[in-house]
Amino acid sequence: MSIRSQDLPGACRVIPLDVRGDERGLLIPVEVGQAVPFDIKRVYTVFDTKPGVRRGFHAHHRLQQVAIAVAGSCRMVLDDGKARTTVILDRPDLALTLPPMVWHEMEDFSDNCVLLVLADDVYDENDYIRDYDAFLELSRARA
Repeated sequence: MSIRSQDLPGACRVIPLDVRGDERGLLIPVEVGQAVPFDIKRVYTVFDTKPGVRRGFHAHHRLQQVAIAVAGSCRMVLDDGKARTTVILDRPDLALTLPPMVWHEMEDFSDNCVLLVLADDVYDENDYIRDYDAFLELSRARA
């Protein structure tokens, strides 16, 4: 990921993760209060995504997330209603925060992509904004 936090929309940020290791291999700890800026209540992975498939296409009212490409790569399109940026997630030592009210789309998954997502709450369908025009209206109203 070659993008800097100041180039991202909204409150999205790039979080560098510590890489530890020795001759046996590497390890990246992801700890609440350190790299993750919230208590984790849900963890999920996105993997085995077929070629040409795009995912996401939503924002959240309240949910905060952190996304890490632990293997392979994918492209994430981020939009806060004012700016739209594309980020390639391709390093397990860099995490991307996805704060509330940031529309995100995922595409161009590599064959071996495993995207790890940490969330500050359990799944709640009512927290999703799945219509882009409605998202833009809400973004303008909150500005």
